[in-house]
Order: sequence, then structure tokens, then C-alpha cells
Amino acid sequence: MLALDRIIDAARAAPRSIVLPEGSDPRIAAGARRAVDEGIARPILLGAHEEVLAALGGDARGIAIEDPATAPRGEAYAEALHLLRHAKGMDLPAARRRIREPLAYAAMMVRQGDADGTVGGAVATTAETVRAALQIIGLAPGAKIVSSFFLMILCEEYHAQKGAYVFSDCGLVIDPDAAELADIARAAAHSYTAMTGEAPRVAMLSFSTNGSARHQRVDKVVEAVRLVRQAEPDLVIEGELQFDAAFVATVGAAKTAPGSQIRGDANVFVFPNLDAANIGYKIAQRMGGAKAIGPVLQGLAKPANDLSRGCSQDDVFHMIALTCAQASRADAGRALPSAMPARVDSLWQSPRPSTDLGVTRAG
Repeated sequence: MLALDRIIDAARAAPRSIVLPEGSDPRIAAGARRAVDEGIARPILLGAHEEVLAALGGDARGIAIEDPATAPRGEAYAEALHLLRHAKGMDLPAARRRIREPLAYAAMMVRQGDADGTVGGAVATTAETVRAALQIIGLAPGAKIVSSFFLMILCEEYHAQKGAYVFSDCGLVIDPDAAELADIARAAAHSYTAMTGEAPRVAMLSFSTNGSARHQRVDKVVEAVRLVRQAEPDLVIEGELQFDAAFVATVGAAKTAPGSQIRGDANVFVFPNLDAANIGYKIAQRMGGAKAIGPVLQGLAKPANDLSRGCSQDDVFHMIALTCAQASRADAGRALPSAMPARVDSLWQSPRPSTDLGVTRAG
């Protein structure tokens, strides 16, 4: 677990303010308490004061409690939300109603710099959690979509290779096109560095390795690699690759072309679609014994992360640590976008079911 220990140690070295909108949930309260006791974060729990305090067992040492329904800064947040969303038809009364919702309030705390990141989803759905982050925090400069990753940790004695790996996108984008896949790959590479401090080596996965099969789905991966190399020439990326060629040195040596940058030593694995990614990480977790932490969101201007509704208090603690790591590595000079791109924003206002929104419950 050395990789996870390093993330926790990094959070402890520079504790961040993390807001948790579901403060009355016992798992959230327990995870926040542990974060304080281990010195990794300064949690802010949202909810009715007495309910949150009860979830904490009456012990709020080191934890701030704030109720969006009565908070003094609620009016300023509502005005900021109105300014942000008025072009989409949101008037000030609607902004006041929306900002009383904990997810929206938490996202505005992050946008306004009153918190460094937010962690939700223990009660709310992924669609609700991501919608608030998209509409209020917004996309990072240059990002076109929000995607996700799992930090996969191999640490057991039966794991021939040990360490931390990134699997992406296992939770959000159902069937990315080549441009979206390239954006996911670039985000996953930067996420790996943010989590580990190490250089990424990105494998773009397929059922083909370097032209061993011909299909339009292979073509999509090849085009995504071209787009990534065009945007970031110094990033080590290879594809299309089968998983064994990307992960096993002997197989990589046999299957890849001479001069290949990756021969079984990838640390970032980008899957061609959500089917493959979600199945792949769960096989690694359930059959392979890997520890899976996530889904962690990427592509946002500031950290906002999603928990599984089946999460444990340990999951909450680890997600707080990961969110602190994201915040610590964030570019402090990055400006927040004033509004969302129309394509993304309209997608998340769609009345269709969440699975049609490109969102699944991956955890």
C-alpha cells in the first residue's frame, strides 16, 4: 500500500479544506473524523447542525459544520450562481433555491475558494453530483469533457507487479469518439502524476496491438493516440495495445514494434469505452485482488469527486486524501470558466435517464 500511503502523507504535509455535502451520513462523518485525527484535511460537513453533530457522535473537534439553508454567505453564493447561470434562464429566486441544495452549495464553496475540493455521492447519484460540479465549478481550461479514473493499487504478495495504476474512464463516458478518448487520455496522464508524483506511461487499449487487427474501433484508438501526440509531444503514449502487451514485459517485447515506448511497463491504461473499462476494473478488483479507489473525476477546474452509494467510511477517508492530492497539484493560477460550453451544459440538463447521460454507477 506504499502508493496510497504516499498520497496520505502528501495530504498530511499540506492539509486542505474539503467540503462534504452529505454531512449527516454516518460514513461521511466517520471518514471526516478520521481525516482530522490523521491530520490530512480540514473537513466542512454540510447539513442541519444537530443532524451532523449527531452523526459525529457529538464530537465536532476540527470539523466545521455549515447548513446551506441558513448559512450567512448563502445570499452571496446565490448571487454568484445567478450571475453564472442567468444566460441559461436562471433568475435570482431560482438561484436562491438551488444554492440551498448541499451539492450546489458545496460546488460554490469550491468555486469561490472557500474550500479546496468537494466529495459527495454517498447519498446523491453520480448524475446529481457531476451536474453540480459541471454547472458551478466548470471544466478546466482546455478540457472538453469530464471523465473519471480509478486508482488501482497492487500490493498483495501474489501480485507479481506492485504499485499504483490509473484505469480510465471507468465511470462516466459511455462511448467516446477519438477526440474525447484523447481528452480522457491526457486527463488520466495528468491524474496519475497528481496522485503519484511519477511520470505517466499511457497505454491506449484495444483488442489489437499495432495493427494486428483491422476495425473502425481500432481506428478510433489510433486516431486518439495521434491527437494526444499532437497536443502533448513529450507524453509517453502508445497504442493501440492489448492489455497484456501493455502490462507484461515479455508479452510487450514479443508483440510491440521495435522502438515502442511501452513494452509491458505502462502505468496508465485508457480503455476504448465504458463497457471495457467498467468490466476491466471490476475483474482486477474482484478476481485480481487490486484495491480500487474511485471513481475520481478529472477535467474539472477544481477538485470535485464522486463516491459510490455503497461506500464505506474508509472509502470516504481515501477519497478525501485523493481530493487533497488533486488540490495540492492544481495550478493555482488557473482561472475558472465564466460559463459552461453549450454542448456539455445541455447534455447535463437533458431529462433522459442517467445512463443516457453518459453516467453509470461504477463504484
